[in-house]
Amino acid sequence: MAKSVAIIHFAAPPIIGGVESTIYHHARLLAEAGYEVTVIAGRGDSFHPQVEVQLIPEIDSRHPFVLDVGKELARGEVSSQFSLIRENLIEQLQPILANIDVCIVHNAITLHKNLPLTAALQLINEQTDIPLIAWCHDFAWQDPLYTPDLHAGYPWDLLNTPWPGIQYVVVSAHRCDRLSDLFTVPPQEIQVIHPGVDLDRFYKLDPLTQRLMEELKLYETMPLLLLPARITRRKNIQFGIRVTAALKQIYPQVALVITGPPGPHNPKNIAYLESLNDLRHELEIKSSVHFLYEHGVGDRPLHVPDEVVADFYQLADAMLFPSRREGFGIPVLEAGLARIPVFAANIPTVMESAGEFAHLFDPDNDPEVVAKSIRDTLETDQAFQLRQRVLDKFTWKAILKKDLIPLIEEVGSK
Repeated sequence: MAKSVAIIHFAAPPIIGGVESTIYHHARLLAEAGYEVTVIAGRGDSFHPQVEVQLIPEIDSRHPFVLDVGKELARGEVSSQFSLIRENLIEQLQPILANIDVCIVHNAITLHKNLPLTAALQLINEQTDIPLIAWCHDFAWQDPLYTPDLHAGYPWDLLNTPWPGIQYVVVSAHRCDRLSDLFTVPPQEIQVIHPGVDLDRFYKLDPLTQRLMEELKLYETMPLLLLPARITRRKNIQFGIRVTAALKQIYPQVALVITGPPGPHNPKNIAYLESLNDLRHELEIKSSVHFLYEHGVGDRPLHVPDEVVADFYQLADAMLFPSRREGFGIPVLEAGLARIPVFAANIPTVMESAGEFAHLFDPDNDPEVVAKSIRDTLETDQAFQLRQRVLDKFTWKAILKKDLIPLIEEVGSK
């Protein structure tokens, strides 16, 4: 198993850029997964407590010496300054890479922004057995903006010739086809690993929300149902649990989240909670139905603040609201603001708050009927389908698990 990973690029976070963003997420997630991660760049700074950042100024594509050499190379001149920078980079990189299990290089192997670095990496690849991954975002030889600066021969041909023994990675199927044409190699020899999105940052999730999502494995659920209510009999939570059990036959990864604690004014609510727990066991869905108040620190119950409830509205795929009595039905309004479908009991106050825009059901009806209604709605909802596609394939956490770690382990074992 690979234990240490180096990531090389012209610049590193907190520099802002698409490649730098990819490096940020790869580095932090690999570090959190137990890898020793070193980012090697020309510019940047420390950006994560578990990620080491080593700066070698001549790796920067904007280093004055590199810019001067770049002007010479654009004229077709390979000067002694090019060789000096190349040798200096080899001397600085080799000791760092000597104890690295896998090295990922972003863009420097197909882009001409620092050809001395490209040449240094090519010689290191020839002279050592460090497993190398070329993560290719851009291809100089296929960009009309760059081709006037490129010439036949060394070092420019390093950018349009596949290097032996390294794994090429691109960020899309389109890029895969283009690199396949450039190298004249089968596309199957090139791996596609997409960039992703950060769910926690996109939604600006509260740290408590993030903890609950991780602890309860809610990032992996589909669909995620929200039942925003205290645990009292009039909320009819047992109906929601039975709907979830019926949905589990359709969606094995379904989850139901109940946000509130037992109601504080009726001691019978504790007995009601016990009956709900018994129902979870009876229906064999304890791992799919979550009472958030149970997840405090130690033995203390959890107080779920409004900010966290609001987060769950953003994260949920639908709201399930089987309550038999409500003064008005504020959760319906909140669900409307979050743009999630509402499946609610057809009581007068919900009808008043939701108007014609909720999926209403008889709270004494068969829970399987409601489960079917939820299924029919979600399966024709393109926004839900796209969201599930993103969550399954395009979050950084999904990419780490399904693509990045398997790639590192495969390359590191060769």
